[in-house]
Amino acid sequence: MIRDITIGQYYPADSMIHKLDPRTKLVGTIAFIVSVFLFHTFLGYAVAGVFLAGMILMSKVPVKFIFKGLKTIFMLLLITIFFNMILTPGEVVWKLGFLKVTKEGLVLAGTMAIRLVFLVIGSSIMTLTTTPNQLTDGLERLLRPLNKIHVPVHDIAMMMSIALRFIPILLEETDKIMKAQIARGADFENGNLIQKAKNMVPLLVPLFISAFRRANDLAMAMEARCYHGGDNRTQMKPLSYKKRDHAAYGVMVAYLAVAVGFRVAGL
Repeated sequence: MIRDITIGQYYPADSMIHKLDPRTKLVGTIAFIVSVFLFHTFLGYAVAGVFLAGMILMSKVPVKFIFKGLKTIFMLLLITIFFNMILTPGEVVWKLGFLKVTKEGLVLAGTMAIRLVFLVIGSSIMTLTTTPNQLTDGLERLLRPLNKIHVPVHDIAMMMSIALRFIPILLEETDKIMKAQIARGADFENGNLIQKAKNMVPLLVPLFISAFRRANDLAMAMEARCYHGGDNRTQMKPLSYKKRDHAAYGVMVAYLAVAVGFRVAGL
């Protein structure tokens, strides 16, 4: 399961999505998330699915690589579906003891499952096609107006960038520790849920120690290089909108207009 986590990973490719300004991709991701909640029928979700499929094809990221990230939320998806089916009141279609599955519950469970899958895939496309440095620069530029009310925008963007960078590093470290402990006889697969949780303790301790050590080394390296953020800090590659970014904004506006139209029309 460790290898199935794709959040924070970057997939290099020569695609139109990769070439877009990071601000465009951030705004586009937010617009897609908003549209997912605007649609409330399966016809609307079909429109969102077609739009998402088009973005996946344009990104040139393998479909298997994108859907691999869904394995990490499989249990959350099952729990969401189960509780929506049995806790939503309405017309009972199946009953077993005190468990009642309603028609409305099935519809709501399907809706929530589609929304969760779309949110994960939509967010994954942004992180897979944008480097952490680009995400930091784009987020900082988008939040720059908050500097007027003394919000530390640069520090917030830097913390998010470091967090994204640490995700694949910690996953790799976790994999190494698990392999080392399995070679020494550790068992992470067998046993009940409580036993599996106990077996994770020898894994978490060295992982936390390694994470704190890496964080301390990074802090010392930044201090040794006299790093300090702020408005006076320049960028090696300043961000600038191109024609493709304006075209992408036009597509986003049209897509949101369709989502609002579906919401108003009740489709």
